[in-house]
Amino acid sequence: MQKNIVGKNFIFCRCLSLNKMVTAAEPKSELSKTVEEKKKDAKGEKKEEMSEEDKKLEEDLNLLVQRLSEPDSSLYRAALETLRTLIRASTTSMTSVPKPLKFMRPHYAKMKQIYEKIPSGEVKQLCADIISVLAMTSDERTDTINYRILGTNEPIGNWGHEYVRHLAMELSEEWKKIIETPENDKRRLDLLNLTRLIVAHHVKHNAEVEACDVLIEIERLDILKEYVQEVDHQRVCLYLMSCAPLTPDPDNMILIRTAMEIYLASDPLLRKQMAILLGRHQIFLEYDSSDADYNDLTEMNSNAHLYEYFHSLARELDIMDAKTPDQIYKTHLEHSRPFGNSSAPDSSRMNLAAALVNGFVNCGFGVDKMMTETDDASRWFYKNKDYGMLTAAASQGLVWRWDVDSGLSQCDRFLYVNDDFIKAGTLLAIGIISSGIQDPCDPALALLEDHIHSDRFIMRIGSVLGLGLAYANSKRDTVVKNEERGVIFELKKVLADTRPSATAEVKGLTGLSLGLILVGTGDHTAAMEMLQTLMERSEAELADPNMRFLALGIALIFLGTQDKSEVFVETLRSLPEPFGPMMATLLDVCAYAGTGNVLKIQKLLHMCSEHYETAEDQKKKTKPKREQTPPANPVPSGTNAAAAAAATAALGMEPKPAEPKKTGADAPKVDLSSQQAVAVLGIGLIAMGEEVGSQMALRMFGHLIRYGEPVIRRAVPLALALLSVSNPQLNILETLSKFSHDADADTAHNAIFAMGLVGAGTNNARLVAMLRQLASYHHKDQVSLMLVRIAQGLTHMGKGTMTLNPWHSDRQLLSPSAVASLLTICFAFLDANNSILNNRQHYLMYTLVLAMQPRMLVTLVEDELKPGNLKQVGVSVRVGQAVDVVAQAGKPKTITGFQTHTTPVLLAHGERAELANDEYLSMTPYLEGLVILKKNPDYTPHVVTTKK
Repeated sequence: MQKNIVGKNFIFCRCLSLNKMVTAAEPKSELSKTVEEKKKDAKGEKKEEMSEEDKKLEEDLNLLVQRLSEPDSSLYRAALETLRTLIRASTTSMTSVPKPLKFMRPHYAKMKQIYEKIPSGEVKQLCADIISVLAMTSDERTDTINYRILGTNEPIGNWGHEYVRHLAMELSEEWKKIIETPENDKRRLDLLNLTRLIVAHHVKHNAEVEACDVLIEIERLDILKEYVQEVDHQRVCLYLMSCAPLTPDPDNMILIRTAMEIYLASDPLLRKQMAILLGRHQIFLEYDSSDADYNDLTEMNSNAHLYEYFHSLARELDIMDAKTPDQIYKTHLEHSRPFGNSSAPDSSRMNLAAALVNGFVNCGFGVDKMMTETDDASRWFYKNKDYGMLTAAASQGLVWRWDVDSGLSQCDRFLYVNDDFIKAGTLLAIGIISSGIQDPCDPALALLEDHIHSDRFIMRIGSVLGLGLAYANSKRDTVVKNEERGVIFELKKVLADTRPSATAEVKGLTGLSLGLILVGTGDHTAAMEMLQTLMERSEAELADPNMRFLALGIALIFLGTQDKSEVFVETLRSLPEPFGPMMATLLDVCAYAGTGNVLKIQKLLHMCSEHYETAEDQKKKTKPKREQTPPANPVPSGTNAAAAAAATAALGMEPKPAEPKKTGADAPKVDLSSQQAVAVLGIGLIAMGEEVGSQMALRMFGHLIRYGEPVIRRAVPLALALLSVSNPQLNILETLSKFSHDADADTAHNAIFAMGLVGAGTNNARLVAMLRQLASYHHKDQVSLMLVRIAQGLTHMGKGTMTLNPWHSDRQLLSPSAVASLLTICFAFLDANNSILNNRQHYLMYTLVLAMQPRMLVTLVEDELKPGNLKQVGVSVRVGQAVDVVAQAGKPKTITGFQTHTTPVLLAHGERAELANDEYLSMTPYLEGLVILKKNPDYTPHVVTTKK
């Protein structure tokens, strides 16, 4: 230890002596100066570095302050006006304090004393203005506002933009203090007046973002509508809509409503544009018949002419000719195996796949080569058996999608055949055709209600699911509140039916239909009746896969309602395990669908980290024991027991005595792995609405695939599909392609179907090649090959003109019925062997129709010959990749890499359209779907002159 100290001292002394030698040898340079010397030099040279102009300015300011300190009040006005002129005339960089403010800072306290002795009047107010500006350099947080209120109330921008920003910063802090003391009304009024001045200044100087920020901070966005002009309303609304996803409830709804009111104030034609958007969401309103625009609004809201606009797009693209499944499969390009056992071409599963593919590919065109172009279409139905005939007959609903008049007349001939399966499929086809269309005659209800209570269960299946699809997300009073002849009223009676035809399958589909119709409404009455049906079932009855769809219906009712679902989440958790926890998790994720809620995703990931032993694992570890009779009504353990008691009491049921709880090795281990599958699906469902969340979810799924349980791996492909519906990203396609070859059959099946969802309606060439290779790989497996064919049909859906993506209007709006559709089919695939792939419930594939929408842009203008009516017009538009322009200055380009087309045009995922010239003005900032235009009164056509 002593040697080390001696050694260190020696080194230190040696360095010190060397330093002295160098110092003595040469003069000290700037680099060799110590920090203390530099600081001394800086302090000493500070006065010397001042220019003559700065010295003169400092002397003048000191003289003016001295004059204000003198008793002669006649000098005050001249001195203060000179001070004001010097401060306003100062110019400096953005990173330094102006020279007059820097030199006046030592006199700040003295200026406040001077203000107190000046008598009331204009001179005193002028002094307050100057102190308000000087306060920007002081430590007093509210002096800038206080002396501004006491000042001359001159235009706020006269002191510069930095002064306005400083006022806004202090205003938000002061407002929070005022909120806590509501009795100070005068102070609140003064701050509101100052807020109006700040907002007016920001809007006038193209700083709308700062104006919005100020009003959001003080929660007074209503003031914004007074100052927004027609020219800049789109920038303001775009910023408000971009802030909404980052704002908690209920503030986000205030932002959205403010944007809506600003849009509505700009033009009355927007009522018709909003009627079109509501029709896109399948929300049909009851308009006042005394309204002058009643007929026009009803027609725009009903989607009655949607098929005509779609056909005009198809004719423009020259794709009206029907296609057959063989033209989609292109089997001649698949790798042939001359010595292998090829699958039978007319097998039941291949015929079923052909029916679905034919419907998907020719969806909405009103023509195909299997039913509409043949004399006896039913002959094609008979290639299938039982439920296969139902699915084949229902495919005609896809062909006649949206065309109610022609479609129902075509389906009518099949309602009188002798086969119940074909009749049931035709009833389902009627629901598919009517889905998303409002007809004043309600033909779907008239044709389907007679079979809701039929003695033949197969007819009830077709009519119940058909009603659910026909009236999905319908908010009309005639559907929801009619107690005598309403869809909800009729379906509720099916839940209480005890006849043999009211099978578990019928009741499960009834619950699903109620969920589709009431999606996102949070209707507690309907949800409680469905919950009571579940609570009356025994544990063995709840194990029926159809009961899961009844619980799914409850979850869909609370889609997007967030915390309004908490009571039902806990009530469902009280049901016997594993059914109760799985359904509670499903309801919870539905309530937060598309919100990107990070806390919920963390909770779901925690569920996925648990390990549950399956029945096979328990058999391996435990020895056979004497059989014991299970309890009649087991009560869940822990906190669920209290929830169960509360739920039974709420329903007026007597709780059954609880069985003694087993502990230790004798305690039965419940397999809750099904809850994990729902949790994985929920991660995709919640994260699908936010770009950053989607990217993070992709990384999480990579970990779940590597380290998760088998049930988790099976659910990951479906969750990936939810993140990227109709958007075939390369990394997701590669991942799904890898798992489509997985050794686990369920994982491979889900991956194949997920590939169809990811590429739905895109005609993606890479995906088409992948599916063709998969068809060769799975040529011996009938189930996998059927799913490959269905995925091929989805990829070519509408011959590449449609999408399943629930987000539209530049990803600003989410369609509840489309989300419900995608969730239903993915939830069914979590247990595909008991639903889609069990040769019975493949008709559930038709729930996808609620998400099918043409990805087109059609422009409409008012007909000059028939005022009030809208007619289609072709205008030039630029179509390119969307660019984020939120809060950017000026008018930046919103697209890049664009091409110019004439409407109607197709829009791919991530593309945005804008008008190519100023001849028309759009009623919506997002050119998607049906867009109403109006003539620009300020447009001057460009005249090209040629020299002779």
